[in-house]
Amino acid sequence: MQTPATTGLILTGGGARAAYQVGVLSAIAKIRRDCGAPAANPFPVIAGTSAGAIIGTILACHADQFDGAVQALEDTWADFRADQIYRADAFGVVRTGARWLTMFTLGWAIAKWRRARPRSLLDNTPLEALLRETVELERLPDVMAGGHLQGVAVTASSYSSGDHVTFYEAIREIPPWTRSHRIAFRSSITIEHLLASSAIPFVFPSVRLPLMGQNEWFGDGSMRQSAPISPAVHLGADRIMVVGSGRMHEPPERRVVSDGYPSLAQIAGHALSNIFLDSLAVDVERLERVNRTLTLLPDEARAQTPLKPIDVLVIAPSQRLDDIAGRHLHALPPAVRTMLRGVGVSGEGQGAKGSALASYLLFESDFTRELIALGQADAMARADEVRRFFGWPDPAPKCVSPAATELAGVDF
Repeated sequence: MQTPATTGLILTGGGARAAYQVGVLSAIAKIRRDCGAPAANPFPVIAGTSAGAIIGTILACHADQFDGAVQALEDTWADFRADQIYRADAFGVVRTGARWLTMFTLGWAIAKWRRARPRSLLDNTPLEALLRETVELERLPDVMAGGHLQGVAVTASSYSSGDHVTFYEAIREIPPWTRSHRIAFRSSITIEHLLASSAIPFVFPSVRLPLMGQNEWFGDGSMRQSAPISPAVHLGADRIMVVGSGRMHEPPERRVVSDGYPSLAQIAGHALSNIFLDSLAVDVERLERVNRTLTLLPDEARAQTPLKPIDVLVIAPSQRLDDIAGRHLHALPPAVRTMLRGVGVSGEGQGAKGSALASYLLFESDFTRELIALGQADAMARADEVRRFFGWPDPAPKCVSPAATELAGVDF
């Protein structure tokens, strides 16, 4: 009898853009219910980065009640406010963002003279409070012991060593792995790991974590992440669903938003897109090449290689999230909007400048609800692929009573 495949879930980073991932997960839960598949957690292995690490860890903590966890995530993200993630009031923004930009403009000598060295553009202490209140990490051991979860991984990037580090928990003994500038470390996942993984560079402060007997400073796990799919494979996944927070492939036509000199916001948005999106596309292409190569090998040669084919399903936004963000810039708190205007975020709609940067900070329900709806629509449009990927049956046709059939032709 063939052993059922172990499915891994990869959730990438992207700040507020991760609302899209919540929409996809909501649709996955619905597709499973509609076709009557078992109610068990469909993702025994979960690996996340940045905001995806937070969503993935919440799913892992409630792997014994997957549908309920997804619904709770949807409820939370649909009613988000920026001040639940970072200080969005005028005083909070002045303490961090305005001071940071002033020091950036006038020089760190002034910061030294004033003994004021802001560490980031925004203060994310509200996020820490929210995570401590809502993420039930103490459930992880029992959930794994109950057979609902095999492993969970959270990635972060060390500013101290330059290494990309995967922190993981697993039900069975999995030796740590090491690659060039990539290491894995078995550790109980903590709130600090989630804060470190989601510390968008420059935007949120780095976090100090213990690693191999010493403390290091960590930031967003999407930095230097050359192989986002790797942690799920090492934790035992045979097939992997990847949910992105940006388009994997842009349309062939090029689009120039502005021919003027790029603002700081445009440059920052471009850099963040490179950090959060490009490595995932490259890793998926690499995995697909390996799969194609393995199909060309004779059985004897395939048996001698440690590589194995990994079935991958990628669901990513069908629309530019930057454009969607441009329609919702007005929803940002006034103090944050003023600060972003100072670095070049302006306009609205498709022609808005710096909307890429703003999209990572738009933790407002106007924006997150539209992304949730887009994620649901994109996943439902590929419901047949999803069912084939999991091996779920087609949904049973809805029964129509004979009486209803007769009444359908009656003109009232």
